[in-house]
Amino acid sequence: MLFEDILGQDHIKKHLTQSADNGRIPHAQLFVGKEGSGTLPMALAYAQYILCANSGGENNTGNAACNQNFKNFSHPDLHFAFPVTTSDKVKSKPVSSFYLEEWRQLLKEQPYGNLFDWYKLLGVDNKQGQIGVEEAHDIVKSLTLKAYEGGYKVMLIWMAEKMNTACANKLLKLIEEPPNKTIFILIAEDEGQIISTIKSRCQVLHFPPLAEDVIKNALIKNYNLELTTATKIAHQANGNYNKACDLVYQDSEDIQFETWFIFWIRSAFKAKGNKAAIHDLMTWSEDIAKTGRETQKQFLHFCLDFFRQALLLNYKANDLVFIAPKTENFKLENFAPFVHGNNILDISNELQDAIYHIERNGNSKIILTDLSIKLTRLLHKKAE
Repeated sequence: MLFEDILGQDHIKKHLTQSADNGRIPHAQLFVGKEGSGTLPMALAYAQYILCANSGGENNTGNAACNQNFKNFSHPDLHFAFPVTTSDKVKSKPVSSFYLEEWRQLLKEQPYGNLFDWYKLLGVDNKQGQIGVEEAHDIVKSLTLKAYEGGYKVMLIWMAEKMNTACANKLLKLIEEPPNKTIFILIAEDEGQIISTIKSRCQVLHFPPLAEDVIKNALIKNYNLELTTATKIAHQANGNYNKACDLVYQDSEDIQFETWFIFWIRSAFKAKGNKAAIHDLMTWSEDIAKTGRETQKQFLHFCLDFFRQALLLNYKANDLVFIAPKTENFKLENFAPFVHGNNILDISNELQDAIYHIERNGNSKIILTDLSIKLTRLLHKKAE
């Protein structure tokens, strides 16, 4: 992967290539950035830069055969670990090596993709993946072998926050004192979920969200969009190129999420003293509970963003509002006055509590029903 194909983040590209050119390559790095900011493509380009002895800031000057191998992400000294779970293909003790074919497909088709895209590709979005202790055994085993080409070995761990405690503890010593010429690149969206003993052993690089102009220009170049369309999508994407691509294809999960959300808040508004609307909320909770846990979590994060956007509009911070609802007869400016300083913290806390309990395999139907009843009370709360 060429650095020039990675959107924005020029200061990070320059830092990584110059440190490699000067022979100052940290043995463990943690790339932290929100979805769609380019952490995974950057890690792939950086691994190629190191393994193929490239120089001068681009991946086209070193070993030509090695650079060719990277087009299929099949270099023998590049190792991957990522969240997995059981599936029709793997019935027990899943590890990343069982899913390399699907993983390379994701890297080719959606290098800016998220965990939701990955689970959807595997057909397991009703489950939650993790990086477990079996994976740690595989990592230790693969890194104790000599490098196939006699140079560096790179272990790339995507969504490192999904490492469970047993896996993290197993890898601590290896990350602290890896074999000679062995490099760890950990990638995470939420560094707060990574245990401190792992994080303290890594050099941390933070990736900011992409600028609107960067996304707009990429959409024009890659999708031949008109300037006005690209500008609108880039604004709605809020620094997330993966979301921008979904919006181009009208394939964003946000479209379905918006339908669920608007039905939910309309029912919640009606539910005060209305038994029929309470029944609608119960049915809604049952329907959402039938989807996968990752889908439920994604949806609740969408709800958080929607409420925050309504709050910003209510307090006249129009330039920060990027959501543009597509549902007929729903206007964000009409909904915004109901989200204010007297209820937003409670709404946010209830949504985050629901995400927490769903992550820990709580009963989704009960969690969502409880959330719906609380939302009914909070939406009718008066602004002071």
